[in-house]
Amino acid sequence: MAPFKKITLKNGLRVLLVPQKGSLAASVVILVEAGSEYERKLVNGVSHFLEHMTFKGTTRRPRAGAIAEELAGLGAQSNAFTGQEYTGYWAKAEARKLPHILDIVSDLYLNPLFNPAEIERERGVIVEEINMYDDMPKAKVQEDLGALMYGDQPAGWSVAGEKEIVRKLTREDFLDYRARRYVPSGTLVVIAGNFNERAVLQKIESEFGGLKSATAPAKTKTVERQKTPAIFTRFKKSEQSHVAFGFRAFPLFDPRRYAIQVLADILGGGMSSRLFKRVREELGAAYYVGADADLFLDHGVFGIAAGIDHGKTEMVVRAILEECRKLREIMVPKAEFVRAKEHMIGNLVLGLETSDELASFYGGQEIMTKKIISPEMAIAKIKAVTPAEVRAVAQAVFRNDGLNFSVVGPYSDGAIFKKVLKL
Repeated sequence: MAPFKKITLKNGLRVLLVPQKGSLAASVVILVEAGSEYERKLVNGVSHFLEHMTFKGTTRRPRAGAIAEELAGLGAQSNAFTGQEYTGYWAKAEARKLPHILDIVSDLYLNPLFNPAEIERERGVIVEEINMYDDMPKAKVQEDLGALMYGDQPAGWSVAGEKEIVRKLTREDFLDYRARRYVPSGTLVVIAGNFNERAVLQKIESEFGGLKSATAPAKTKTVERQKTPAIFTRFKKSEQSHVAFGFRAFPLFDPRRYAIQVLADILGGGMSSRLFKRVREELGAAYYVGADADLFLDHGVFGIAAGIDHGKTEMVVRAILEECRKLREIMVPKAEFVRAKEHMIGNLVLGLETSDELASFYGGQEIMTKKIISPEMAIAKIKAVTPAEVRAVAQAVFRNDGLNFSVVGPYSDGAIFKKVLKL
């Protein structure tokens, strides 16, 4: 597996180099400790809007569209994303073109113009993006689940923001937020693939070395309050009922994080998982059904989601909770346990074949935890998980006082679910 090297510039900016000598490509990723959980209510959505605006012109590339054209002309793949706890900008191209894409992605981060006319144009784009997800029940049910679990605090807000707030964000809001969050100590530059280490470091030092040291404000601590199962229903005429369960888990730093990942794979991690067999193959009630564990800096969610035949929704909810109870009460058989871990390890290894995935693997760890484990260490951690540890996590997570349920479908209220929503 690829080795890595971490360098910290004098101003606090971190650099990760992940060489992959046989690769035909190289990737640049810049990650920033900026996301919806770092926002104030009055500017909810500013992280995401700001990410969009960096592509709309810089001091060195002032014309809107110039950046996209330049990247396309290089045959590069590129994009950006905003999450709850960090934002990312990336590009991937032939290895010989790395200096050029590094120049472009650095420019995006360092020199955005925030042209007022472009802000107004992009405001409409953001609103339509919000509308698009509002029309996608599979996505909307997850947003509803987050709001149900965390309420009116950053962990419960939409990453894209509310339309009413997006329509009011100003250039000054972008500049203020960027000044506070886009600081060297909260920024990570990752280079992965086939590259010349000395040349890359010289370029990064010349681009980022002049930034002044600064410390970003701390994230607002997430508050969790719950005593009984919680339900949220959204009425929508749809072809399916989309359901999402959210069980309160624990933060990313918890030593049980590998056990909960194994638990998620056993329950809903693919075509051999319990939920796939029970809900799709036996009941014929859903096309998609799955489970995952999303662990953050100070909170975590064990999630289950499915798109269900309206007439079978109550039956499927019962079946899902029954499978959760089984994992809480009965040790997973050895053959199933080994199969789930091999499935996880195989996905990890195969996912690291490309430079962009290598950058994501190493960069994601560093930006969140400031600690990195190698793929070999991650595999060893997965292999070390025991059936008893998985059952203990199931007992800790699958509880009535941590159970949340959201549904989008033809339901005026959650009355039909209240009688079955218990563990």
